[in-house]
Amino acid sequence: MRRTARQLTATALTVAAAALAAAPAHGTSGGGLEVSPASVVPGGGVTVRTAACGGGSVTGDASAVGAGSLSLVPDAHGQDATGRFRVPPSAQPGTYEITATCGGSGRRITGDLVVTLTPVRGQVHPRGSVKTGVGGALGPDPVQTAAGVAALAVAAAGGTWLLHRRARGDGI
Repeated sequence: MRRTARQLTATALTVAAAALAAAPAHGTSGGGLEVSPASVVPGGGVTVRTAACGGGSVTGDASAVGAGSLSLVPDAHGQDATGRFRVPPSAQPGTYEITATCGGSGRRITGDLVVTLTPVRGQVHPRGSVKTGVGGALGPDPVQTAAGVAALAVAAAGGTWLLHRRARGDGI
């Protein structure tokens, strides 16, 4: 039983090591997709750049965040390819994978984009009033406010008096 467990463990470790050794072939290290800014609010603009395709044609895909496809254009030196897209205002917060495919080799490279509700530079504080439909009938007039408080006091006193009479058995 122990021999079988050891063999299974050794096999699992060998498979894991082989997977880790093969991962950088299509990973983001060594010429991945650079997403700038890495964190953006809905409606914000994003620039993607890569040097992994050697200046050839590059097609980007930002459909995970709802922005669709985009073209990355090589720069004047032919080293980097750059493209831009706008995150839709309806995008939900989360981390999205942006991909690019090299035209000549078909190599797929990826980068992550984080969509947040608060800008990176500062905290957004809500402004204005909330329209709930409650309140505002009397207004800020102090005379009307005093009359309302007096009416509530009379009602409270009357309710207390009626409950006291009922407890004594006098009836209403």
